Amino acid sequence: MEEPELTGGFVSLLGLKFDEVSADRVVIRWQVRPELHQPYGIQHGGVYCSVVETAASVGGALWLGDRGNVVGVSNQTDFLRAVREGELTAVGTPVHRGRSQQLWLVEITDGDARLVARGQVRLQNLSAG
Repeated sequence: MEEPELTGGFVSLLGLKFDEVSADRVVIRWQVRPELHQPYGIQHGGVYCSVVETAASVGGALWLGDRGNVVGVSNQTDFLRAVREGELTAVGTPVHRGRSQQLWLVEITDGDARLVARGQVRLQNLSAG
């Protein structure tokens, strides 16, 4: 299986750093900065959604391996606490991994370990052949 690109493109634009990457757990850190704010000066919710989907997709792809590829079919992310600055950490873990779909939970915390957002992504497993 080809390893997912973890350094360029959208990942780079968001400034994501991968601390742990496996089929069972993905840990991502990033710095909240003005370019990622919405008009009221807090972290844009779309960033949370993007990080949630990234964590789930990377872990899901590693789990599926050479059997195929994964694509997100549902992303449901809740925003719990406003954040203006600092470092955030997302931890993604699988809830269910089946023949045709996977469900991943991703929790995002701030530097004080407070939950600021949480989301889940349903992935469709696409066969390689």
